[in-house]
Amino acid sequence: MGATYKGRFAPSPTGPLHAGSLVAALASWLDARAHGGSWLVRIEDVDAPRCVPGAAELILRQLATCGLVSDEPVVWQSQRSDRYQQALNPLIEQGHAYPCGCSRKDIEAALQAHGASRERHHIAVYPGTCRPERGGLQGKPARAWRFQLPDLAEVNWTDRRLGPQTQDVATEVGDFILKRADGLWAYQLAVVLDDAAQGITHVVRGEDLTDNTARQILLQRALGLPTPAYLHTPLVLGANGEKLSKQNGAQPLGLSDPLQALNTAAHSLGLPPQTGSVAHALTTWTTLWADTWPA
Repeated sequence: MGATYKGRFAPSPTGPLHAGSLVAALASWLDARAHGGSWLVRIEDVDAPRCVPGAAELILRQLATCGLVSDEPVVWQSQRSDRYQQALNPLIEQGHAYPCGCSRKDIEAALQAHGASRERHHIAVYPGTCRPERGGLQGKPARAWRFQLPDLAEVNWTDRRLGPQTQDVATEVGDFILKRADGLWAYQLAVVLDDAAQGITHVVRGEDLTDNTARQILLQRALGLPTPAYLHTPLVLGANGEKLSKQNGAQPLGLSDPLQALNTAAHSLGLPPQTGSVAHALTTWTTLWADTWPA
């Protein structure tokens, strides 16, 4: 396992780490160490308008202060645009991707016309308006590129913590975006390509990303890429009961007492608090993690 295991932590530099993001960072690090593997850090800065200058460097300092340092050079998504394009081209040629001219307003109008509604906090299910078999763009300028779902778009997979999972991507998401109308690359394509390029075998991340997994598995299949093992960690909730986030009042992770910050994160993972040094705490938790979460 040690020779083949590769895990990663992939923060978006929209601000400094907070208590919730440290949980995912610690869990992914512990899983890699518990299985004798390597742990990588990738800066997911593909969504440039949302990135805060200096946030990526601060995140790396926060991680290092907590004893969490990448085993390989840090990868930056913003430097990989050419590789994303190289992957999109064959998807287009093979009929797995098509141009879309719909705005958000167009999609909402199409859904309303069919009596469909969008639940709060859920994306609108794309109705396939610009699919080639439905006439394509029909004179509209191309705004984005979408992944054309296969006829059977129900994905079944097993999460190491949550157990068996299933999602019909056609009914819950629809053909999803690979390249946005503003020319930026969509998260789904970038993360799949980066995980494969870095040889990631195990993905440990927050539970809020669980419903992305089925889309990523479909993309992996279309691109002929391996599917990692997945483990989604418990979420840290804010005072209003929703996921703790920068938009939800999460405070930046302090650097003055890294052991306290790590103990708080460990509590969310069901691990006991530790005293002494950060190194001692990480070693103790690694042993406990290996007993709790076999690969």
